[in-house]
Amino acid sequence: MLKANFFFVCFLLVVFSVKTTAQRTVTTDTDWAKQQATLTNAPEADFIIRIGDVDNLGFGWPENFDPFCGRMTESHYYPWDANPSDLPGFDRILISSRFNPSIAYNCGGDGYSGKHDPKITDPVEWSLPTGILKSASINNAWLQIFIDDFQAPVFCSRFQLTLNGKRFVEGEKILNAIEQTGPVGKLVSFLIPEEFYPALLSGAPLKIKIDEVNGVADGFAVDFVRLLVNRKLENTCVGTVRGYVLDKETQAVIAGATVFSSGNASTQTDAEGKFSFENIPTGFEVLGASYPGYTDGRGTVDVGEGDDNYEVYIFLEKGTGVAKYDNKNLKVGESINLNNILFDQGKATLRPESKTELEKIVAFMKANPTAEIELSGHTSSEGERKFNLSLSYQRVTACKEYIIATGIDSGRIVAVGYGPDRPIVSNDTEANRARNRRVEMRLVKL
Repeated sequence: MLKANFFFVCFLLVVFSVKTTAQRTVTTDTDWAKQQATLTNAPEADFIIRIGDVDNLGFGWPENFDPFCGRMTESHYYPWDANPSDLPGFDRILISSRFNPSIAYNCGGDGYSGKHDPKITDPVEWSLPTGILKSASINNAWLQIFIDDFQAPVFCSRFQLTLNGKRFVEGEKILNAIEQTGPVGKLVSFLIPEEFYPALLSGAPLKIKIDEVNGVADGFAVDFVRLLVNRKLENTCVGTVRGYVLDKETQAVIAGATVFSSGNASTQTDAEGKFSFENIPTGFEVLGASYPGYTDGRGTVDVGEGDDNYEVYIFLEKGTGVAKYDNKNLKVGESINLNNILFDQGKATLRPESKTELEKIVAFMKANPTAEIELSGHTSSEGERKFNLSLSYQRVTACKEYIIATGIDSGRIVAVGYGPDRPIVSNDTEANRARNRRVEMRLVKL
């Protein structure tokens, strides 16, 4: 493994200067010189909307390189001058809007943040036109960003990703797990939660912004942004990803850990701590893992087409301490059933009697200011699966919105709708179906 990683690092450090055009791509979005493109009925999605030209920050692509199907680029030099013909915020070094060049940072800096010029390097809010979606029916939506030199784990950065001013927490967790040394570029895809669908269908431009909130010396760059609506994964370049989940301290394998992808696929590790995913879209993939008694962990992999991808090692750290929830001990990684959160049948509006349980969550979050939780919604099996998935997500989102309205940071809560996919008992009786209709809280971090 060490030898493989050594050659991988050497590959990243190769300086890249060739400026040629890629000759193969899976998409009809091929006029890469355009600063904006809108396509319908494309092979990979019903709708594709792009802003920013596709030119690897102006460095060009190596021969036959495909940004939509290939692995990461080779490394290039930093810094470079922004091209005034590019849209604001693209193809240039961006630095936190809170950056202060006179302050020394505990985690050091990237060496080129001294090129800071607020007029050029401050993050901007990109505007992605969505008028074409006004009469669309959304089954899924993905945000794709070609990123360069994001290094949150190295420089103690904390990136925030907002859509129309609202935090996209799931996307933030992916960005903040990426250690993109080189510097190199790579496509990363974010599955957009259903709560943002009304904004996509409104006809108004979707406002997208990435900023760093700690003000650290961690410059980053973006080549282009794309929105894919009703993505057709069968026409998308995919690869197989394998790996292990390990105890961070002892390096022992963890059997029975849950591993989940950015596209909400999940699996469990076997007796040897090993897991495998097929048909993961190419690009940067950030996998998460959880196990009772451990803080959630994440691992990244540069996914290329096919089976020849590096193994991922996800290290979980044992949780310390125990938190009290409603006079019950709750360890990191453990879940509890929130029995008193109630909804009318087929609806996502909280009933008034749910307030008591939700206030317990608020009190718990305030008493444990570093705690992070996952709220998951579950349904029984009656009705269509698609409807139940949507309903379960809308219900936990209603819970999340209630909690953050009290002042709790939205970044501490992730909402997930599992629909009928994770029953705790069989759905053969009404009593059992009632048990499967539930909201759970899992303590992700303490």
